[in-house]
Amino acid sequence: MRSWLTYTAARVALFGGAFGVVYLFGARSWVALVLAWLISGLASYVLLSKWRDRMSSSVTEWSDKRKEESVGERLVGGAAREDEIQDEVLRAQKEKAAESADPVAGAESESETEVKVETETEADKPVK
Repeated sequence: MRSWLTYTAARVALFGGAFGVVYLFGARSWVALVLAWLISGLASYVLLSKWRDRMSSSVTEWSDKRKEESVGERLVGGAAREDEIQDEVLRAQKEKAAESADPVAGAESESETEVKVETETEADKPVK
């Protein structure tokens, strides 16, 4: 961030200096602005190339860092949501198992319970 501020301040200073020189030579109004813009642009291309390179590398690093953080945060958030869903499914399965468990028999397997449910529903049907 500091390199961006330094480079921008140097560009503004070059523009101000070029505008002052052009104004002293007699250019007025928009002509002075255009000439100062051209002169300061050429001067900054030559004089500020090292600062421009430093600024661009720091901006690129900052941008890459922001991208990595946002992707990482999204991955962490997605993993947390997935963990919550899995916990809810496990809780529901435990509750269902606790409700379906017969306290008297206690040792019945799930397949025996399913067979009993099927036979009871068939026996309850009216015979024609």
